[in-house]
Amino acid sequence: MGQLTFIVGGVRSGKSRFAEQLAAAHDSAVYLATAQPGDEEMARRIERHRQRRAKEVPGWRTIEEPWDIAATLRSDHTTGCVLVECLTLWLTNRISGLGERPPQTNEETLADLDEFIATARHGTSRVIVVSNEVGCGITPVNALARRFGDLLGEANQRLAAAANEVYACIAGIPMRIK
Repeated sequence: MGQLTFIVGGVRSGKSRFAEQLAAAHDSAVYLATAQPGDEEMARRIERHRQRRAKEVPGWRTIEEPWDIAATLRSDHTTGCVLVECLTLWLTNRISGLGERPPQTNEETLADLDEFIATARHGTSRVIVVSNEVGCGITPVNALARRFGDLLGEANQRLAAAANEVYACIAGIPMRIK
């Protein structure tokens, strides 16, 4: 039975560094990156993450998969510990569409999330999933932003319910809440 750990927090809350610390305790770790360089600033951000990981967590394998994280988790390349960074960007990819892949409905996205959760729970790896908390702010003024917040909130709740451990990070301090 796999172990599922869920880490949630705001932007720059320390959730990614905490997740990397948890993963570093394992002999074998895979960094499953979901980000896509949609613009120049994001490309620079991704490159900074790559450089930091190479320096701080040498020996980790990185798999960049923006769409089908469940299939990637089922592959032979993900043994030991798998750190999924991050659910927020994966969900963005799903509702926006990528290349030849059309945008997905909320139902399709949540079904794929449920498949990922089942794969993580029934596998042999420890899976650590990082996500943003976006429910602490104001209600957005446009429909896409409201859809995103609602969908991420539902996804976070499903992951938290299924996880063995749940942590919230605030100002660089992780707090175990489950």
